[in-house]
Amino acid sequence: MYHIRNCNKSIVTDDTLTADGEHKQVPKINGRPCLYYHIGQCDGACQGYISKADYRENINKAIKFLEGNYKDTIKELEEKMMKASEALDFEKAMECRDLINSINHVAGNQKITTHQFEDRDIIGYAEEGNDAVVQVFFVRNGKLIGREHFYMNTVPGDTGMDIVTNFIKQYYVGTPFIPRELFVPTEIEDEELISKWLSRNQNFTVKIVKPKKGQKEKLVELANKNARNLLEQNKEKYRREKQKTIGAVKEIEELLNLTNIHRMEAYDISNTNGYESVGSMIVYEDGKPKRNSYRRFKIKWIKGADDYGSLAEVLTRRFSHGLEEREKMDEDGRDYELGSFSKFPDIIMMDGGKGQVNVALEVLDKLHLNIPVCGMVKDDNHRTRGLYYNNIEIPIDRNSEAFKLITRIQDEAHRFAIEFHRSLRSKKQVKSILDDIPGVGPARRKALMQHFKSIDNIKEASLENLEQAPSMTKNIAKSVYDFFH
Repeated sequence: MYHIRNCNKSIVTDDTLTADGEHKQVPKINGRPCLYYHIGQCDGACQGYISKADYRENINKAIKFLEGNYKDTIKELEEKMMKASEALDFEKAMECRDLINSINHVAGNQKITTHQFEDRDIIGYAEEGNDAVVQVFFVRNGKLIGREHFYMNTVPGDTGMDIVTNFIKQYYVGTPFIPRELFVPTEIEDEELISKWLSRNQNFTVKIVKPKKGQKEKLVELANKNARNLLEQNKEKYRREKQKTIGAVKEIEELLNLTNIHRMEAYDISNTNGYESVGSMIVYEDGKPKRNSYRRFKIKWIKGADDYGSLAEVLTRRFSHGLEEREKMDEDGRDYELGSFSKFPDIIMMDGGKGQVNVALEVLDKLHLNIPVCGMVKDDNHRTRGLYYNNIEIPIDRNSEAFKLITRIQDEAHRFAIEFHRSLRSKKQVKSILDDIPGVGPARRKALMQHFKSIDNIKEASLENLEQAPSMTKNIAKSVYDFFH
């Protein structure tokens, strides 16, 4: 129905078309279109066969459908079915009919939770010892469209209020959609402040409600019951997962003689002979990756392949930004948990040894920060060997969970940096015929394409029209005109 691509190739948009504006040269960038394009299940966004606006419209329609808004999709299918019938394309009409029936079947099986057709999330939890499970029901347009559960680790003394409050802070900071209402099983800490934070990018106020009676209370009880069942059924699985995450962090604490390591940040630099050097920052909390906190840095201050200088720049920008953000949040009375850079790590893990660690310590000293720093040392075969901390290399048992976690962190930091580096290189490889015209640089090329929409329109434009285009002078306009005539 909505052709969303499955590949991870860069999308070729209108401003990155080839010189003559034709698509046949685009495969030189991304290769040939995949099988999904040839069987009619993809529109070839990676080849530039669909405009950016049309592809974005497809994505928005798919999101609305997944959120439970079926009316527009059904209406669109009905229109296609009627057109196909009028054109005597009965196979296409039958296909549309079957899709409509399938959608109606799915929609009809949804449990109606309210007649008010509101969007809301229903949150429940269960705890046992240091383990907790949070269950979330997703209600859209009054229908239960899905559910999801999350495993959390607690500390002695944590109450239900603490569990639910921490979950809301962690989950909704990275979710793309926030409903108008959150039903919770207990009162939460700083309810008014968190409500304002959730509403900051919305055109409505997000309400946090603790139902006390009626059907709404029963729904919250149902979420609590589901969380309890999940906790009982998956207790052993959670324990194994805990050993790989929390257990591994505890082993690292013992190796480094540290305590209370919760958040770990790792940094890496990627460059090819100094080309578009980039830095990566990844975050692990309680031994698990927190991908919505990952950050990428395009190196601005350092020229060439200077890894130490690039690391210093990345760390300086990250923590300077964090300190500025903390000052503003202190003025507003907000929690550091709610910021983008304000939350600092309990330990910094550098991809490298003595040199990288010393660079990090120097930056932290200039900013008057006291954060432990260790290096993840590799052997001659580029495999993790140990940790460098306090001028000592600490060997690690290769069979330990700590070793496996360090390896995962190191590989993830490297992957994230390489991924960003490759994306920048692919963008630089796109060339336009306008680049061959003297006096036309990236800014004028972009202005010309925005004004005339295509290369063909630029070719057909008169000298007078070219002179009237943004950022153009008479001499440059004449150069463009002479180039095409």
